[in-house]
Amino acid sequence: MRTKKSLLAGLALVTTLALAACAPGTTGTTGSSGAPGGQSSEPIKVGIIYSETGALGEYGKTYRAGLEAGLKHATDGTNKVNGRDLQVTYLDDGGDADKAVTHAKDQIGQGTKIIGGTVVSGIALKLAEQAQQNKVLYISGPAATDAIQGVNKYTFRSGRQSLQDVATAGSFLEGGGKVVVFAQDTAFGQGNAKAVEAVLGPKGAQVQPILVPEDATEFTPFARQIIDAKPDLVFVAWAGASSGAMWQGLSQQGVLEQTKVVTGLGDKSTFGAYGAASDKINFLNHYFPAATDNPVNQAMIKGIEEAGGTPDLFSPDGFVAGQMIAHAAAQGDDVDAMVGALEGWSFDGPKGKTTVRASDHALLQPMYQVKLVADGSAWKPELIKEIPADEVAPPEKKIQ
Repeated sequence: MRTKKSLLAGLALVTTLALAACAPGTTGTTGSSGAPGGQSSEPIKVGIIYSETGALGEYGKTYRAGLEAGLKHATDGTNKVNGRDLQVTYLDDGGDADKAVTHAKDQIGQGTKIIGGTVVSGIALKLAEQAQQNKVLYISGPAATDAIQGVNKYTFRSGRQSLQDVATAGSFLEGGGKVVVFAQDTAFGQGNAKAVEAVLGPKGAQVQPILVPEDATEFTPFARQIIDAKPDLVFVAWAGASSGAMWQGLSQQGVLEQTKVVTGLGDKSTFGAYGAASDKINFLNHYFPAATDNPVNQAMIKGIEEAGGTPDLFSPDGFVAGQMIAHAAAQGDDVDAMVGALEGWSFDGPKGKTTVRASDHALLQPMYQVKLVADGSAWKPELIKEIPADEVAPPEKKIQ
């Protein structure tokens, strides 16, 4: 395969920003017996809209467990900020944007100033609209769409975004001029296709998306499309229960033998989906519990396990949301003050130093290269390399 260093350089030259460190606790975010002078003692209402059910329900479950652990950690176990209770209401969007918007409007109508959540990229965009229209704070969850980066001053995110995935994939790219993006025809998949085009296109790559209907169950025809395209590299962006069938389809049609395949390593339930083909796939990774070893990650794992859960791919997205909610709530009921407090905030998250970029609210964080290794009859991830946050920072945008 012919080497093209310009493609790798294109991914590496993402906008950089040095990370500043500070302790996870912030003055005024821990519990106390009463509110400061002149400040309301009424509960601070928080509405979390996430997928308890639906195609991405398992992701939602992981996110919620991380969020509960994050709130506990950020408030020293009191669930209070400046003496005020955090009144958290969890609402199931079921993967339905209309349902999510209805929940958001209902919460806002009840005086809720902080909205968080959703695993679904398309829903995140709708909730961002509600945040803008009603001037409330919105902290998106695992939804990875780049479209919410800088979408408005009230919208933030607690997870990574597609451009960070693509930039991480750059460390695996060695050559080839044609890149196929194989993804579901959803906001998440479309966002990944745009991200690859944005990073590789200017460097001369020919990017071809192959987008599959979200409800597809037969993948042979799509695997044949990949082979017919004769790509030098395939970037796979996939989520949900159909992952196993999709990989089986690619493997059976010989895609993994005919070209280099790069993809993100999903949650634990997907580790066995690659089977014997695991050593033929290059994995970028957002998080797995052994990827990093720091006090905050240890606290998150402990908190989730003590509550009967298991830390997984989107645990940090929930945990960081808890940290961000507590930090914002310390500002009282002034949403503009909440926004100001989050912009430029650096803190220790489960993945290490994490920064909310002030200019566009991108969440700067390290990412990982990993491989799957045999673990008896199963598979487990093993860290190859941590990619620093500044090397995978998305290109900067202006807030709309």
